[in-house]
Amino acid sequence: MDGYTELRNYAVIGDGRCCALIARDGSVDWLAWPDLDSPTVFAAVLDHLRGGRFLLRPEAPYTASRRYLPGTNVLETTFTTAGGTVRVTDALTIPDSRSLAPARELVRRIEGLAGSVPMRWSVQPRFGYGARAPHLTRRAGVPVVTSGPEAVGICAWNAGEPQPTSDAVVSRFRADAGTRAVLALPYAHREPLVLPTRTECEARLDHTAATWREWTDGRTYTGPWREAVLRSVLALKLLVFAPSGAVAAAATCSLPEELGGERNWDYRFSWIRDSAFTLNAFVKLGCAPEATGYFWWLMHASQLTHPRLHVLYRLDGGARAPEKTLPLSGYRGSTPVRIGNAAADQLQLDTYGELVQTAWLYTAAGHRLDADIARRLAQTADFVSTSWQQPDTGIWEVRSAPEHFTQSKMMCWIALDRALDLAQRGLIPDQHAPRWRRERQAIAKFVDDRCFSLRLNTYVRSADSDDLDAGLLLGLLHGYRSPDDPRMRGTVAAIQQALQDGPYVSRYLGADGVHGSEGAFLACSFWFTEALARTGRADEAAHLMDQLVPLANDVGLYSEEIDPATGDFLGNLPQGLSHLALISAACAIGQATR
Repeated sequence: MDGYTELRNYAVIGDGRCCALIARDGSVDWLAWPDLDSPTVFAAVLDHLRGGRFLLRPEAPYTASRRYLPGTNVLETTFTTAGGTVRVTDALTIPDSRSLAPARELVRRIEGLAGSVPMRWSVQPRFGYGARAPHLTRRAGVPVVTSGPEAVGICAWNAGEPQPTSDAVVSRFRADAGTRAVLALPYAHREPLVLPTRTECEARLDHTAATWREWTDGRTYTGPWREAVLRSVLALKLLVFAPSGAVAAAATCSLPEELGGERNWDYRFSWIRDSAFTLNAFVKLGCAPEATGYFWWLMHASQLTHPRLHVLYRLDGGARAPEKTLPLSGYRGSTPVRIGNAAADQLQLDTYGELVQTAWLYTAAGHRLDADIARRLAQTADFVSTSWQQPDTGIWEVRSAPEHFTQSKMMCWIALDRALDLAQRGLIPDQHAPRWRRERQAIAKFVDDRCFSLRLNTYVRSADSDDLDAGLLLGLLHGYRSPDDPRMRGTVAAIQQALQDGPYVSRYLGADGVHGSEGAFLACSFWFTEALARTGRADEAAHLMDQLVPLANDVGLYSEEIDPATGDFLGNLPQGLSHLALISAACAIGQATR
């Protein structure tokens, strides 16, 4: 398809530091090394000519089926040809303590299951998003590709003799029944390159699968749609950047929200917008270390800009994310290809509600706040008290003029409400509680007077407008009003009428300062499902959930959006918010039907 694979056909693997996308045809089309937010070594998904890839597939016509090894993020692809069947197992390995391991390592194990299958592979590294020319050498007989401080070895055992070409290292071999071959890419950045043995690579592959299974066995969820929930938390775990505890919004950048369009953003940052859902998911699924790590990363990152919050932070906690474009052709011609994200510098008032709500959830799970964090949370409430009246860019980070977005005001109310609760329980200083109480009331009056349409019986997107926005559902899900509140019930009904199309729920219909359109935002579909469950419509919610869960791809992953007309994935993937919203909806329906 124009040199590109449908986004729905990608699976993801990872090791807690970086992620790779692997297409159904066996091509690794995305890999950023050494970290999830680093420049890429493979980026064919963004430019099939210049991006680089690691191709491994039968030379004969084939069909392919895939799965993750149960309870893991290790991918298994089975190719069936007229002459036989071969299985490829892919992992970004997790180091063990038995041997000196490369800094990062991709291992691909090829097993002949039946007959004889001719296989072909090609490693075509392109460092720095394809900008830097690789230099090929050999070390101890192993091809090594270098560029500046980076080095990648190309190790092959029983997989043919590696042959350098003008732009790749290639080979062919036959996968006969009962045989096993291994390909491995060890990686180094500003350090010596470790060239592993075959035994070490295979041991790390098995160790990686065992480590994932052990982690999954510790998850506590027993509610409905358990398989989808566990796959979602495994996808979420891939987005956790282990060195800091941050959770990336997605593993990729610039995959388009509209084919051929310009809505192409870098999501390899951690958004404050997602924080409450993230912590709630970790708590509900028994991920206590991840919850603690994420909360402390959140407090560390936000400290750097206190009392202001940035919309997003880098995975190392830094606040700078300058946006620029790359000279790549983009997925199926979708340009510009952006890295960095200019939304980082926007004013987004809902983030303050998310931050305080996250701290509130953290304490509700039995954790304590230290004195410095308690002081900063109180100062955050002070900041909200003086700032909530400003227009902002809203949860969707519009690039049109700032407005008084209703969801932002609701989250400001939640910031003050949760701060008051924390103060009442003696967890944060309460000197300014009377002011927080007055401003909370003022926000509620503003929202009820200017952000609710009596004619439409719904909260509206922004003050004095008639537009709807699925983000308003968060007012219900985060507790701005109770599920029994008539205005909230009216809002759920209005969103259903105006924004729902089958299982899909659009974000909004109005202008946002960016050309073009987009698909249905999957998180909104799950938020709407959860809203139905919370407002006493559990049967409708379960019915909708039964339609949404099968929209995942064949290995249970979701992108950011789906084209309702074609079912094609759109936007970056896997998208953490989609999986977070699925987890939250499943938990809410399970609670509503108990």
